[in-house]
Amino acid sequence: MICSSLTSIAVIALAGLAQGAPTSNLRSWEEAYAKAEQVVDQMSLEQKVGLTTGIGWEKTLCVGNVHGTEDPYFPSLCLQDGPLGTRFASNNTAGVSGINAAATFDRDLMYRRAEIIGNESRGKGVHIQLGPSVDLIRAPHGGRGWEAFGEDPYLQGVGGYEFVKGVQSQNVIATAKHYILNNQEINRTTSNSVVDERTLREIYVWPYARMVEAGLGSVMCSYNLYEDIYACENDYLLNTVLKEELSFKGFVMSDWGATHSTAPSVNAGLDMTMPGDIIMGDGLSWFGPNLTKAVEDGDVSEERVTDMAMRIAAAHFKVGQDKDFPETSLVSFDRKSEPEVIVTSDEHIKFVRDIGAASVVLLANDGILPVSSDDLQKIAIVGSDAAAPSEHGGLNEVECTDMACNDGTYVMGWGSGSVDFPYIISPTEGITNRAGDSVEVVHTYDDWDTEAAAELASDADIAFVFAKTEAGEEYLMVDGNNDRKNLTLWNNGDNLIQAVADANENTVVVIHSPGPILMPWIDHENIKAVVWPGLPGQETGNSLADVLFGDVNPSGRLPYTIAKKEEDYGAHISTEYNIEYSEKLNIGYRHFDANDIEPLFAFGYGLSYSTFDYGKLKVNTKRGKRDTLATATVFVRNTGDVDGAEVAQAYISFPESAGEPPKVLRGFERVYLKAGQQRKVTFEFTETDLSIYDEESSCWVVPEGEYTVSIGASSRDIRESATFDL
Repeated sequence: MICSSLTSIAVIALAGLAQGAPTSNLRSWEEAYAKAEQVVDQMSLEQKVGLTTGIGWEKTLCVGNVHGTEDPYFPSLCLQDGPLGTRFASNNTAGVSGINAAATFDRDLMYRRAEIIGNESRGKGVHIQLGPSVDLIRAPHGGRGWEAFGEDPYLQGVGGYEFVKGVQSQNVIATAKHYILNNQEINRTTSNSVVDERTLREIYVWPYARMVEAGLGSVMCSYNLYEDIYACENDYLLNTVLKEELSFKGFVMSDWGATHSTAPSVNAGLDMTMPGDIIMGDGLSWFGPNLTKAVEDGDVSEERVTDMAMRIAAAHFKVGQDKDFPETSLVSFDRKSEPEVIVTSDEHIKFVRDIGAASVVLLANDGILPVSSDDLQKIAIVGSDAAAPSEHGGLNEVECTDMACNDGTYVMGWGSGSVDFPYIISPTEGITNRAGDSVEVVHTYDDWDTEAAAELASDADIAFVFAKTEAGEEYLMVDGNNDRKNLTLWNNGDNLIQAVADANENTVVVIHSPGPILMPWIDHENIKAVVWPGLPGQETGNSLADVLFGDVNPSGRLPYTIAKKEEDYGAHISTEYNIEYSEKLNIGYRHFDANDIEPLFAFGYGLSYSTFDYGKLKVNTKRGKRDTLATATVFVRNTGDVDGAEVAQAYISFPESAGEPPKVLRGFERVYLKAGQQRKVTFEFTETDLSIYDEESSCWVVPEGEYTVSIGASSRDIRESATFDL
């Protein structure tokens, strides 16, 4: 048995994933620490403490600021949400959510999205971007899964890696959150997550290891407890796992209000308290003077405070913020005083439209899509989810706190991970513009008058019926939901779909949702297509129309499993103090595989307007570069008449003795192919990819025995398989 630490093999595992050229200001950690030492060595104890202490809630330009110093000079660092873009800001871009980035299964698009987020944050003078989120969708009801990258740790790891690389290429520090086991909103500040060591590392630590490889500057610890100790004062999680096992060089900040002590938190590895208060807005702090006193009393060593300041300063220098960094122009809590600093651009807007289309998942299609204006005289659009929402957020007249509204089309969840919309192109607007003047487009946004909806749809050539579900962060509720109370559609959606389908034999269902739903109408003979745009941001209507009319061939894939029944899922929201992670390694599609449950739509599933064949799978186990233990090659051919992209997915089945799920995702490649074109796709499986965590030895090991590599179009659509021995 070969024992390896996760990071000693992890750097090799994802080498080369970053796209684009980083800015010249970026430094290695060694160079960054040397720069930090020059500054921190000149600081007094009080100055070092100030660097670790937030100034207070609603007292700063940003959602969080730490104290700066003049002699020596170090700026007051601006911390601002979030994983989707710059919160509490005007003249920026409201792009796709993390769950849509995951649905592209495209590393280049994930990176470019993050690069734009970092670019706009830098333009506003944000030093620390509070993203990415890598909270896995453990239970389909989870309120904030839309901020992150789905139900699979490998996909989360790739999404997190590309986010860190993209944001930090723009001289902005990325913040991975919420560390760790923060997978529901209900009782998120008072619950204790109960999970075994192997599951902790193989599922929940996995994405953090990938982000540490990417040079991650910051980690945000979560509200929940682990082993009955708060995550932000948990020595095992912060010191043993994160800083020692993963060799994390950056700093750990608290979630807002997640600090509960002085010496216990600091000694356990917390480096910065946010936003600084004990109770948000009280003007007190566990750090600040209390931390200085803890040093004077001998409860905390000054060497530890120096380490805290060094970690923060090193992250600042690593991303090159000491060279020509913009002044902070945000005024988060007095928006009317915000200066006009325009960070959006036509290029950013076009990208939002493009990635929105690339993330649309076509769930069903009997050939009705794509539609052509030449074949249509009348289109019916039904449902409030197709309508433009009222102006809300920011400085607009109708206030909708952090997007917590049930108002019009749904293109973003609510909470601190939301941003203000500069505009929204509604589905009705997008479809109407694309259909052209020769096509009559009629609509109703009344979800409850099903008779009127059916009458409107009855004589249309095609009827698009829109429905949605919503979810968001704990501190806001919409109709009693933050985590979703159930998986049914909102606003009478199921009845509305049924009524329209009864009235029109060419019905297309369009769903906006943060996660899985139930589909009691799925077998209706008149429902000819089901389209899943996810949460696509400000260009939602244009992105959707691009797919519906065939300007873009859909290639999005589900980053989670959609079940036939709610009880088919392996994990659910718990209201108990102890949240038992009893599913262990069988999260998401792994649970369905392990228990032989047929999903309605499988993880990784999505249709195209073309067809693709796979063949000639070969596996080579000759040890290669970057510590590759096995290499698989397969040929993918576009056998249809339409150019388009296929997402080839590689799953590994471990030797039976390893005790792993039936198969786990270990590679994917989005391949663009012209009609009739064939390409060879290569998957390299490294020591990291083929390792498991052995609890007895506390080691990552590569099991000996027979492995199977399965390559296909989803977790349940395997086209080619082969075995190899290690």
